[in-house]
Amino acid sequence: MMTGEEINRPQVLAEVTAAFYRYEEALVSNDIAVLDELFWHDARTVRLGAGENLYGIDEIRAFRAARPAAGLQRELRHTTITTFGEDYAVCSTEFTREGSERIGRQQQTWVRFPSGWRIVAAQVSLML
Repeated sequence: MMTGEEINRPQVLAEVTAAFYRYEEALVSNDIAVLDELFWHDARTVRLGAGENLYGIDEIRAFRAARPAAGLQRELRHTTITTFGEDYAVCSTEFTREGSERIGRQQQTWVRFPSGWRIVAAQVSLML
């Protein structure tokens, strides 16, 4: 059973927060190498996007390679990062892009592996 002391331990929260913002910087700068590094390299990794459903690291990699690099800048708001124990976290945020009224939503599940924190599941959607 998870106790309150195991939720958002300062050191773990700091690690996941750093990984989350490293991912964000890689996303808006289209740093495909870092984006690839931060996803779990496994066929069970899932990324459900605003217009695509990607199952496995190979589909995620192909999507990243084909995606245009322009217009990626965005503003984050309501970012919430919650860690559970030493090895599990959920990161949720809303985002907006210049010139659009639409609100995007992103949620990621992170797990600590021997190689570091990796995204094992992600979801991105746009509100209508």
